Amino acid sequence: MDLKPSERWMAIAGVAVLSLIAVAGFAIAIYAAWLFHDMPDAGELQDYRPPTATRVYAWDGTLIGEYSKERRIFIPYDQIPPQLAQAFLAAEDRNFFTHGGVDVGGLSRAMIKNVGNAIRGKRLEGGSTITQQVAKNVLLTSDATVGRKFKEAILASRLEQSLTKQQILELYLNEIWLGYRSFGVGAAAYNYFGKSLPDLTLAQCAYLASLPKGPDNYHPIRNKAKAMARRNWVLGQMAEQGWITKVQAQQAMAEDLVVQAAPKRAAYRDADYFVEEVRQRGMATLGPRLNEGGYYMRTTLDPRLQTAARASLMDGLERYDRRHGWRGAWGHVESTDLNWEKTALAKPIPSERSAWRPALVTSNGGQVRLVKGEGEGQIVGEDMTWAKAGKGLKAGDLVFVEKAASGGGYRLRQVPAVNGALVAMEPYTGRIVALVGGYSYSLSNFNRATQAQRQPGSSFKPFVYATALENGYTPASVVVDAPITLKGANGQDWSPENYHKEFYGAQPLRKGLEQSINAMTVRLAQSVGMKKIVDFAKRAGVVKDMDPVLAMALGAGETTPFKLTAAYAPFVNGGRRIDPHLIELVQDREGKVIFRADKRDCERCNAGFNGDESPRFAAPGDQIMDPVTAYQITSMLQGVVQRGTAAAVSSLGRPLAGKTGTTNEYRSAWFVGYSPNLIVGVFFGFDDNRSLGEGETGAAGPVPVFMDFMKVALEGQPVVDFKPPKNAKFALVRGVREAFRPGTEPKVEVAPIGPIPYNELTPGLPPVPQPQAQPGKPPQKVDPLSGLY
Repeated sequence: MDLKPSERWMAIAGVAVLSLIAVAGFAIAIYAAWLFHDMPDAGELQDYRPPTATRVYAWDGTLIGEYSKERRIFIPYDQIPPQLAQAFLAAEDRNFFTHGGVDVGGLSRAMIKNVGNAIRGKRLEGGSTITQQVAKNVLLTSDATVGRKFKEAILASRLEQSLTKQQILELYLNEIWLGYRSFGVGAAAYNYFGKSLPDLTLAQCAYLASLPKGPDNYHPIRNKAKAMARRNWVLGQMAEQGWITKVQAQQAMAEDLVVQAAPKRAAYRDADYFVEEVRQRGMATLGPRLNEGGYYMRTTLDPRLQTAARASLMDGLERYDRRHGWRGAWGHVESTDLNWEKTALAKPIPSERSAWRPALVTSNGGQVRLVKGEGEGQIVGEDMTWAKAGKGLKAGDLVFVEKAASGGGYRLRQVPAVNGALVAMEPYTGRIVALVGGYSYSLSNFNRATQAQRQPGSSFKPFVYATALENGYTPASVVVDAPITLKGANGQDWSPENYHKEFYGAQPLRKGLEQSINAMTVRLAQSVGMKKIVDFAKRAGVVKDMDPVLAMALGAGETTPFKLTAAYAPFVNGGRRIDPHLIELVQDREGKVIFRADKRDCERCNAGFNGDESPRFAAPGDQIMDPVTAYQITSMLQGVVQRGTAAAVSSLGRPLAGKTGTTNEYRSAWFVGYSPNLIVGVFFGFDDNRSLGEGETGAAGPVPVFMDFMKVALEGQPVVDFKPPKNAKFALVRGVREAFRPGTEPKVEVAPIGPIPYNELTPGLPPVPQPQAQPGKPPQKVDPLSGLY
């Protein structure tokens, strides 16, 4: 059949159209296959929980820190106030409980607008339901493409089949980004208003609901008017839906929008070193989950003692700094510099010293002008004298000042160059109740309590004397204090000297420890054997390893304040090495315990009380010394604070014990002291390990810090004495009541004795090796690096 030309062309056109339709359909099919080949499974969300912050608490429930990638507090649906949920529904998806995941009307309107947006190169609009937003936020990217919108719609429908409306809304309210470092409504309520969700007002709920469209657009400070307008629109929508009355809406609209100046951190700020140490230990145990698992972490921190520790150490370091003079202004500007405030404000101030202010010295006589017009005045006379004795002051200097407590004027302040640490722990449990790793965490986050490896000096000596008491010596033993010369590996002579450059002859062990007598301690170590002392020090946890040489008996090895403080615990608790710890308990977001510091089992603890004897626990820790030995050392260290190198501590009027430590050239100064229930280690030293200066002993710097801290720690506590073991025997030795292991006590009082000649041996003990002269040769000398002749 012949076709007319017009009909032929129509047939050809029809075939072409059908071909194009087929090709288009095929292309669409290929595009759809490609688009959805990697479609995520909506069923995955049934067990999904958004990353949430791990919150860290002190033992009394004080929030002290948070660890998170995204700052979020997960709030279950049944704990979300209805008016908060309604505010978000009014703002984002009023038909949420009636649609099937996609609001067809809303989506159609958005798609029509998006045709024009695409032509003009503008970002595509949403029209997304809350279900679609969950699909996008959790399962998809944020790319504003047509393909992603198709995926979003399909996933939303699948979500509605996998989850309940309440579960979807719960995910949305906990996942959504709301600005101010806040993911989810729980964190937003805390960061914007410092409140938990139940405490939010209607106006505050409406403001949070106004944020998903763009937190920066409705910033409560920078764009307050716009933010309040958006908030009021949300309130109007809630009234229109009948979720609140018009009167309630009007009252809420009249409320001012008042937020915190910055996202709220933990209110307690004295524990920065402690919190960071907990984070590092938590990461070692839990790994990256720590920052996203939403754990509840209870620590051992006592906020009252931590605040006292921080204040005591800072004050003590500032006292040291003041003793060593004014180092000069930290900056200088020319008198013509109109931008001096910018320079002054760039210098960081210790965050712990909020009363300090940067200031410009306007005259050589000490007139100062504070930044931001905060005042002018005169530096007080005492501080001017202090400055003139140092590097002085001149006009143009930039300094820190603080308002004088009385009489007007300003005190001159400077950040100490010296640093230090303080550790406080319970001797029976190992709980670290306070830890400060330096003068100011805001200036240096290096934790000197746990990271600074330093020589302990004479604070190591109790471990020498404890080893001797474990190996045949008793409090009745005497050791000669006289000059001794030893040869080092480098061939040079080493003659350990006593601090006062005097020697005291034969002395009982107590005298050697109370007065920290070096030569006597070296002789004692030589007699006992350094290998035994090293083994004991390792068992006590002072060090992991140590060379068995005599110089180590005077504290030439290295340890940290954390380790040394913990190593003193056996002297208090009856000879047991305990595990010092900062983390007490960790629970996951479901409340399941995943870590507990106390590993002891209690079979009867969950059975309920039936009137029988209460459960008894075995004491924690390994027994590393006889309980009597531990008490003997404590008794001697009580003498240190009563009449020895730390006698100032006796003014506290409590049963206390402790030992000072000072290293060669005054590079480090220590005091480790304790009551029957608390051990405190204090360390002073420069980060570059230079000398602290002549006379800067453990008694000069660390002891006053210990005293300041213990005044707070002991306040309101009953007076408790150190308790001796039940099997200890007592006898008078040179007028002092000493404890002995059964069978080693003298049968009669040991009377005071006169000086013992240099070569006389201690009765009842193995002979102390003495250098023997050989004909024609000088006396043999001991090598302090090997401990051998």
